Amino acid sequence: MANPNRKERALIEGNPVLVVIDIQAGAFIDQSATGRNIDHMPGYADRMMQARTAIDKARECGIPVVFIQEIHRSDQVDFGRELDGDEDVHCLDSNPNTELAKEQMGFIDGDYVIQKRRYSAFYGTDFEILLKGLKADTLLLTGGLTDVCVHYTFVDGHQGDYFCRVIEDCVAASSQKAHDAALAAMEYLQTGAVRSLDETLAAMEAVKS
Repeated sequence: MANPNRKERALIEGNPVLVVIDIQAGAFIDQSATGRNIDHMPGYADRMMQARTAIDKARECGIPVVFIQEIHRSDQVDFGRELDGDEDVHCLDSNPNTELAKEQMGFIDGDYVIQKRRYSAFYGTDFEILLKGLKADTLLLTGGLTDVCVHYTFVDGHQGDYFCRVIEDCVAASSQKAHDAALAAMEYLQTGAVRSLDETLAAMEAVKS
């Protein structure tokens, strides 16, 4: 072990918040006939649906749920460098598939929504203000893509001194290889960052209010 001074941490430290990243209507639409504008690893939709179990448990345990929605203006003025890589135009505000997957995720009044124009939920949003208001210590991350928006939100959360946990069963990437690499990168930053759904549900129950 490179860091002999590393402290063992609980899955949930202090006050948790469940963060549902970019689980939007398009995640459940078969785009194979027209071609995807963003690649998805096999089983993507199933992994997004797994997040519903975490959402229901969070509500049962009094844990706030924050939905993150990627959304871009129809004239594409806010994409910036986002289209310089493998991703095509996506999440336009004029496209109904950009809406949050409210039915699948059981969205209710009292859930929070943060809209973002960049990969990280922290960049150019009031996410940090909301987390301060919720007195959050631990961020439980679900959604997609593991290698993009989940990863960069994790990194900014880490740099903001939050305990960040990724529920591995409830995130999915552009490919299996990218998924595995992103999880390894996040685990490098915080030992114990990558957790299963079952152990996360047990940790939620232990802090039930």
